[in-house]
Amino acid sequence: MATAMIDLRQLGAVKAPVGFAERVLASAGVTDSYALFDTVLGPVYVAWNRLGVSAAMRAPSALQFEEWFGRDVGRQLVRVDPPADLAAKIEDQLAGKRRLQFDLRGLTPFSQAVLRKTLEIRRGEVRPYGWIAREIGHPAAVRAVGTALANNPIPYFIPCHRVVRSDGVIGNYGGGGPEAKKQILNLEGVQLARLQKLAQSGFRYEGIKSTKIFCFPTCYHGRHAREENFVFFHDEAEARAKGYRPCKDCRPAVA
Repeated sequence: MATAMIDLRQLGAVKAPVGFAERVLASAGVTDSYALFDTVLGPVYVAWNRLGVSAAMRAPSALQFEEWFGRDVGRQLVRVDPPADLAAKIEDQLAGKRRLQFDLRGLTPFSQAVLRKTLEIRRGEVRPYGWIAREIGHPAAVRAVGTALANNPIPYFIPCHRVVRSDGVIGNYGGGGPEAKKQILNLEGVQLARLQKLAQSGFRYEGIKSTKIFCFPTCYHGRHAREENFVFFHDEAEARAKGYRPCKDCRPAVA
């Protein structure tokens, strides 16, 4: 019986499909995939891996996004076609439904705590930096909270745009500056003119006369209250002196 002979040189000449090596590396978590998604915010480059979304940016070009990702995240990227299931999850996330998972590897435990707490802020609401600091058990670390949010690698989806200064002023934004922050908050239904008017008047809290509860402005508990049913306070002591208790949802103060 003749023995079939295999020419190893021919085997060596067989080429893997284009992108095969990159896909293998991506599945092993060594590199991330990315694509350009059309969103309500405009085109956004999004990177992800098996653990979740790892980065997002409204960059002028794919090259700029790749360079930033390599420099700040430290992994390689491979561009793929936008998966339909991820596109749907991104659309839902921007609409206020929490469907995305996130890969926060490489960030400090403090920064991860800041970003996870920021995820709790509902669409259409804002919280001050000091609220996040207090909620994660570091009430004096307000400046560090601001730094962590300024370096958020996944803006828009981890909504650092929903965090404002303690005096109610909108403040800066790592995802495109103050004007981009205002644009996104407007899109989410935040009444910026009202919020800024309260800030200019020195009011940090709003109370609802019918419930005797005080909240941060924009808290959903006050969404359907009439303007004449509101009373405004400069600080927690003033609210408590008038017989108001803190909202259990937005937690403007320790109950």
